[in-house]
Amino acid sequence: MAKVVESIEDWNNLYKENLKGKKSIGFVPTMGALHKGHISLIKRSVSENDVTVCSIFINHTQFNDANDLKNYPITLDSDLQMLQSAGCDYVFLPSREMIYPDDYKYKLTESELSRKFCGAHREGHFDGVLTVVLKLLNIIKCDNAYFGEKDWQQYYLIKGMVRALFLDCNIVPCTLVRELDGLAFSSRNKLLTPENRLKAPNLYRIISSNKSLESMKRELESLGFVVDYLEEMEGRLLVAASLGNVRLIDNVKR
Repeated sequence: MAKVVESIEDWNNLYKENLKGKKSIGFVPTMGALHKGHISLIKRSVSENDVTVCSIFINHTQFNDANDLKNYPITLDSDLQMLQSAGCDYVFLPSREMIYPDDYKYKLTESELSRKFCGAHREGHFDGVLTVVLKLLNIIKCDNAYFGEKDWQQYYLIKGMVRALFLDCNIVPCTLVRELDGLAFSSRNKLLTPENRLKAPNLYRIISSNKSLESMKRELESLGFVVDYLEEMEGRLLVAASLGNVRLIDNVKR
C-alpha cells in the first residue's frame, strides 16, 4: 500500500533510514486531479526504479489567475486509489507552509525561454514552476524525475534548470497520452462544458495537419478557440488555446 508522508521531516527520516544509498528513487511531481497521463509516468517510474514517489501539491505560485487556482479540481481520494493501483510506493503531501516557509521571497527565474509561449501569456508562471520543482527535487533526492511531454516548454525548462544548477537527477521525458478522441489528457479537461468537450479534440486534429500556421489558427478560431500562440520550437509545434474559461495546451512533432 502506498505510504502517505505529510512532512519534510518525516520524509527525511524515512529517506535516511530506508532509502539513502540503498535503492533507486523515481519521482513524479503532480498537482493532483490525476488522470491516465499521470499514471503513465508512475508506471514508467515503477518499471525503472526500486522506489517510486509521487507528490501532490497545488502550487499557488504558478497560477497567474486567481480564478484558475480557485477552480483547480481536487480529487485526493481517487488520486490515492489510482496511485495505489499503479504501484506507487510513497505519496508526499506537503502543505503550502512547508514548501514556502519564506512566503515565496526566494524564487528561481529563467530569463529567455520562460518568457516565450506560455510564459508570454502567464506572467510569473514558470518562476513558480521552476521554484517548486527545485524545492521538491531537493526534498525527495530522487535519481530520476518524470515529466510528460504535453508540457513541452515546462519539460525543456526543468531539464535546463537541472543542468544549469548541477543537480544530481535525471529528467525523463514521457510520451504524451491522449484520450480516444485525440484530446491530450489534462486535469483541466474536467472543467470543459459538454459542448466544448466535443470541440476540444479539434485542437489535436488541426495541429496534426499539414496546413500553414495561419490556416490552422483561422480554423481553430472559427470553431471558437481563442488562440494564445501557435508556434514552432525545437522541431515541435506548440499551441495554447482556450475554450470558454479552460486553457488547453498541446504539441506535435513537426
